[in-house]
Amino acid sequence: MRAVVITRPGGPEVLEMRERPTPEPGLGQVRVRVRASALNRADLSQRMGNYPAPPGAPADIPGMEYSGEVDAVGPASTMWPVGARVMGIIGGGAHAEYVCVHEREVLPIPSVLTFEEAAAIPEVFLTAYDALFRQLDVRLGERIVVHAIGSGVGTATLQLAWLAGVTVYGTSRSVSKLERAKGLGLVHAIDTSSKDWAARVEELAGTNGIHAVVDLVGGEYLRDNVRVLAPRGRLLVVGLTAGSRSELDLGVVLRKRLKIIGTALRSRALEEKAALAREFSSRVVPFFESRQLRPVIERVVPFARIADAHAEMASNTTFGKLVLRW
Repeated sequence: MRAVVITRPGGPEVLEMRERPTPEPGLGQVRVRVRASALNRADLSQRMGNYPAPPGAPADIPGMEYSGEVDAVGPASTMWPVGARVMGIIGGGAHAEYVCVHEREVLPIPSVLTFEEAAAIPEVFLTAYDALFRQLDVRLGERIVVHAIGSGVGTATLQLAWLAGVTVYGTSRSVSKLERAKGLGLVHAIDTSSKDWAARVEELAGTNGIHAVVDLVGGEYLRDNVRVLAPRGRLLVVGLTAGSRSELDLGVVLRKRLKIIGTALRSRALEEKAALAREFSSRVVPFFESRQLRPVIERVVPFARIADAHAEMASNTTFGKLVLRW
């Protein structure tokens, strides 16, 4: 099979298309003929040598999500027949023509979606669903800040929050991304290139403040995240594109009785991932079938242009997902 291989740590030029043995499904696994995948920040970090693949995933083949058809089933695998249209998230190796995954982590592709559309769903919508409803426990009528609203996870979080009756204050350094996010239901757009974005949030949210923050940026955003949170507010740190270090006034955390949570899907155990997949299948996938949710795709490019896709994502100009297809 063809696969995208990281030949050494470095820039996009270190990515090469190479032939690798087609994997065989093991106990409880299915093999998927990958038709499309999508690019994530983790793929860029892995390429640069900063984010190693977890145990069991190929060390040099990136890719965390896939869509395609079940091609073969392993011993004791009974959930998915050969030919089933499926999608999902995996620790790595999805940027190849075939991938083997545990059957309990697999999601069905809604009948109304193409493979390219389906490839833009698993990583961002599973992350967003887990963040909002399993980690932060957001509820009808609450107000939340979502940083990097134009990113893949940002656009997914916005749509899920809107469906749940949650008011989103979305941030971005790009005015054009904020305008595009309004087309997904964003009402409160916050330009973080301004001097004091937190003051703008406080002005819009009023004295009751923000109930929760979904931080996809990290770095120096921490101080103002804590500032805008209401008493007993919750902060979830999902991404660290702005860095992994910042100062924190613990006095504010104590006075407000804040809860600060870190999360990552990639390193979770199989049982936890399987439980999330089954819950997502029953509660969220039907909304794609009815078109109340939709994947947001900036561009679909062939795998032959994988280096160009990496460079484009690194430029921070994309809105939503970059999808790759064979």
